[in-house]
Amino acid sequence: MRRAGATDALLPAALVALSFVPGIAQQGVDLAELPDGRPLDGLGLALVGAQAAPLALRRRFPLTCLIVVAAAFTAFQLLRYPNVFASLALIVALYTVGTHPPRRPAPVVAGAITAYALVCYSLHLAGSRATVADYFSFGLVLVAFCALGGWVRARALDAEERRRRAEADAAAAERARLARDLHDVVTHHVTSMVVQADTAGYLLERSDRVGTTLTSIGETGRRALDDLRHLLGVLDGREDRTGPSLGELASLIERSRNAGQSVELVEDGEPRPMRPQEEEALYRVVQESVTNALKHAPDRHVIVRIDHGNEAVGARITTGGGAPAAEVVGSPQSSPGGGHGLRGLRERVCVVGGELHAGPTDDGGFTVHTSIPRGRT
Repeated sequence: MRRAGATDALLPAALVALSFVPGIAQQGVDLAELPDGRPLDGLGLALVGAQAAPLALRRRFPLTCLIVVAAAFTAFQLLRYPNVFASLALIVALYTVGTHPPRRPAPVVAGAITAYALVCYSLHLAGSRATVADYFSFGLVLVAFCALGGWVRARALDAEERRRRAEADAAAAERARLARDLHDVVTHHVTSMVVQADTAGYLLERSDRVGTTLTSIGETGRRALDDLRHLLGVLDGREDRTGPSLGELASLIERSRNAGQSVELVEDGEPRPMRPQEEEALYRVVQESVTNALKHAPDRHVIVRIDHGNEAVGARITTGGGAPAAEVVGSPQSSPGGGHGLRGLRERVCVVGGELHAGPTDDGGFTVHTSIPRGRT
C-alpha cells in the first residue's frame, strides 16, 4: 500500500518533467487538432500541472481525479496549446476509474457520454479539423482504457477469491486432520475410562457410595463421548454446529449433584426464545463455573441464578465462602490452566455482545456473572 502511494505521488511529477524533454515532450494525447497553436505560457503551465497533479489521489478519489484531469485537458485543447506528454494523465485517470468503479455506474456513464459530446462539439466550434469518425474512434480508445482497468480489477478479484478458497480448503483439511487425531487419541482414553468405571461399578454393591460415583463417572464419560463425536463432526464439516441450550441446565445441575457437588438452580422471570449462540454462551458459562467449583471447592454450596430479563439474560454463579479465595472456583492461583478458562468464557460472551465479570467475594467465595443481550431470533 505504501509502495502504491509513493508511485502515485511520483507519477504526476514524472509526467510534467517528461513534458519538457526534447523528443518525447509532445508525445501525448491530441484530440483537438486545432490550427495556429499558441506558445506555452503561465496559464499553459498551470494547465499542464492541473492535468497531472490529480493523479496523486487517483486511488482514493478516482472519479474526482478523472473529472479534474478531463476538465484541464479540455481547457488545454481549446486554448490551442501544443500537445504535451502530461496529457497522458487522461489515459491513466480512465484506467484508474476502471480499476475502482463507482457504486452507481449508470449515471456516471451517461454523464461521461454527455460531457464527451459537449467537448467534441466545442472543439468543432473552435475550428478543429477532426471529423465525426475521428471523435468516435477517439471515444472508443478512451472506453478501451477504462475497460482495461475493469478487466485488470476482475482478474485481481478472481485471484483473491482463488487464494481465499485455497486458504479455506487448507483450513478444512487441517480441521479434518485434527478431528481424526482427536478421535484416535481422546476417544480411546475416554472410552477406556468409561469401561473401567462400569466394570468397577458391577464389582461393587449398587447401594455403595463408590458404586454410585462410578456409575456417574460412566454416564458422564458416555456423554462426553457423544459431545466429542458431535464436535469432531462439526470440526471436519460432517455435521451442523448446534450447541446446548438453557433447557439443558437442569440436566447439567443434576449431573453435578451426582458427582457430589451441592448445586442449586434458581430462575427468575419467564424464559423466552434466544438465538442459539446466545443460549450456548450462557450454558458454557454455567458449565465452566460449576465444573471449576467441583474441582476447586467441592465442599462448597453453589447457587446458579438465571435472570430472564426483557433486554438481556443474566447468569450469576456463586460458590459459597468459608475458604480462601485462592482455593475457590476460577482462581488463577489454583487453576492449572492459569485462568485460561475465564479468558475463553469472556471471549465467547463478547462474541454475542455480552459481558462477563468474575472475582472473589468478601467471605472467601467466588462469583461469576455474565449478562447477554437478547438478539433477534
